[in-house]
Amino acid sequence: MGDVLPLLMYGFEIALQPQNLMFAFIGAVLGTVIGVLPGIGPAGALAMLLPIVLNMNPVGAIIMLAALYSGAMYGGSTTSILLNVPGESSSVVTCIDGHQMALQGRAGPALCISAIGSFIAGTLGVVALMLFAPRIAEWALNFGPPEYFVLMVFGLSSVASLSGDSLVKGLMAMTLGLMISTMGTDVTGVARFTFGMAEMLDGIEFLIVTIGLFAVSEVLLNTNELRGGEVKSVIKHRLFISFREIRDCLGAISRGSVIGFIVGVMPGAGAGIASFLSYSVELQISKHPERFGHGEIRGVAAPESANNAASAGAMVPMLTLGIPGSGTTAILLLALNALNVHPGPMMFSQHPEVVWGLIAALYVGNVMLLILNLPLVGLFVRLLYVPMRLMLPVIMVICVIGVYNANQQTLDLVFLCGFGVLGYYMRKHRYPVAPVILGLVLGTRMEEALRQSMIMTQGNLLALLDRPIVVVFLVLTVIFLCMPQILKRLRFRGRKVQLETEG
Repeated sequence: MGDVLPLLMYGFEIALQPQNLMFAFIGAVLGTVIGVLPGIGPAGALAMLLPIVLNMNPVGAIIMLAALYSGAMYGGSTTSILLNVPGESSSVVTCIDGHQMALQGRAGPALCISAIGSFIAGTLGVVALMLFAPRIAEWALNFGPPEYFVLMVFGLSSVASLSGDSLVKGLMAMTLGLMISTMGTDVTGVARFTFGMAEMLDGIEFLIVTIGLFAVSEVLLNTNELRGGEVKSVIKHRLFISFREIRDCLGAISRGSVIGFIVGVMPGAGAGIASFLSYSVELQISKHPERFGHGEIRGVAAPESANNAASAGAMVPMLTLGIPGSGTTAILLLALNALNVHPGPMMFSQHPEVVWGLIAALYVGNVMLLILNLPLVGLFVRLLYVPMRLMLPVIMVICVIGVYNANQQTLDLVFLCGFGVLGYYMRKHRYPVAPVILGLVLGTRMEEALRQSMIMTQGNLLALLDRPIVVVFLVLTVIFLCMPQILKRLRFRGRKVQLETEG
């Protein structure tokens, strides 16, 4: 710790220079704005800025890109909460309780806890990055294909928490997501389920499925209510969060930060898995699990904290090993290499100004984003006062533009409508929608890790049990799948005994 403080002070000297503060501010603002738009995401935002930063000095470039990354992670929650339009996998879980809070007139607290949770988690993630990066990176190297496969299986255990009253319906929805993930060209170059269409060789974009199931289905549900003569009264929204709500969420934020950082360190795991797992943990340890899915504020705090901590965690393998932990850090790695700064074990000694300037800039960027986002809560909430008959066409336009801009293919719009109708059917018949996204996010990476594991063990699945980390994750998977049912029975017995005692 004694060696770290002088280096951190050196980093702050660099980050607090006027031009670097300006770069951080520009990155934070652009990231927040781009994060609100569905279809772009943090990786797309960095790719858009790449041609500009390659002409800058390495320190200023990495500071701007890091601030942009953090800002995009912040902004992604806004449309998820207000419009039920998730722009990326890490924002999907936020829709579950965040949009319900908005429908109940609590959009302000949802947006506030998203900003506060992101700030705390981002700061804790940077502290962990600063103190433990080399050691954690060495631990992450113990993860081979078998460990990544069971990590994905463990991620799928979150379906138990996303299934509502019926685990069977949740498993069916998750299986649908896994089936969709098999469409397109597999890792060996074989085309599957493409129906002879060249546009299908890359499979169905995650964005299409997500926006169709969540946003378009929401439009269809509201349109159906309007046609039935059901006019929703405008709810007066509370703008700011109470101290009690913040206090109640501190545990969820802390747990989400730890889960997010650990998952983020593992290359390829991603913020999506972190947000699903953190939500699942909160639901299972909650004294009132019935509130989740109906506007529980901790259901917003946990995933939002996890995905921001994961963004800091993903920088650990990138800086210390030169291995990108996510698609976004892959672009950061590309930018650093283009600027003649090569991440790896020697980076901390060869380029201390870049490393410690980046770490200090992440601190500064988190403060900037909190100051930027909290005053904007009132402006964002005003969107919900727009009459539904005017808002629905606007949401559809946003969805169509976001999806079409991804690949500029008309077929994508057909799929968007198809998944919108499917989402409408699922929500009408009480099938959970989130497990479809869970299966889709994890499916491709699970298959790739399983193939590599089978090559390593020559097709012997039982040989995987010789690896301790594999066994630990399999045990955790069984516990996570069974825990909701066990807790439900225990609570039922507890209430029964209480009623008998009172009687």
